[in-house]
Amino acid sequence: MENYIIILLCLAAFLAGFVDAIVGGGGLIQTPVALILLPNLAVASVVGSLKIPSFSGTALAANQYLKKVTMNWKLLSVMAVVACASAFLGSHLLTKVHNDFMKPILLVVLTLIAIYTFIKKDFGTHTIKNLSEKKQLFLAVIFSVIIGFYDGFIGPGTGSFFVLAFVTILGFDFLHASANAKMVNLATNFGSICLFIIKGKIIWAIAIPMAICNAFGGWVGAKLAIRKGNDFIRVFFLIVVIGTLIRFGYDVFFK
Repeated sequence: MENYIIILLCLAAFLAGFVDAIVGGGGLIQTPVALILLPNLAVASVVGSLKIPSFSGTALAANQYLKKVTMNWKLLSVMAVVACASAFLGSHLLTKVHNDFMKPILLVVLTLIAIYTFIKKDFGTHTIKNLSEKKQLFLAVIFSVIIGFYDGFIGPGTGSFFVLAFVTILGFDFLHASANAKMVNLATNFGSICLFIIKGKIIWAIAIPMAICNAFGGWVGAKLAIRKGNDFIRVFFLIVVIGTLIRFGYDVFFK
């Protein structure tokens, strides 16, 4: 493989790690780049290989958040187990069927999310604690199953969906939502990685250098998010959601 391809993949991985650490959605950057630069490889091999840098970047970002943000470990432990298993099943299904039928649905959902986030200026800027522990756990498990399966099956924007779920369903502010989303996203990445390793789909010569760059990007992004706070994360979240909209819109209407 040409050196310039590895360099471009590493640059994409760094930017993906940076964006993903703040609001999620790094897969919207590195996945298209990898598919363009590696046209002769099977899609499953490309996607499987990208799960390694996704995991490393999320891990470093999560470590930064752990130093500054309080986590609900009881809630996260349950969510992580559920999301990991769900992602494993989603990745297994990906090897069996095509996933393009989901894109028109996601296009509508993301349009509504973008409009709501833009109009509601206080969205994700304060914490609402009006859920009982049982109800919080029940809702968390439900969206862990759905988003975890989505991550294994489709992938792009998973971190953003977790952030959105923590904000809208559990009432977290953006900073705490981003921090907790990283921990659950680690579990979904791990579940998919297990499946792709079993299937022999990971190309380590690509995965390892990208993992190093993604991790560095995640470290930088998490530090910036912690320093800038909720308002900065809200704006970044809106930008990533719009980027996701454009990506899915292109897939639905032009591909």
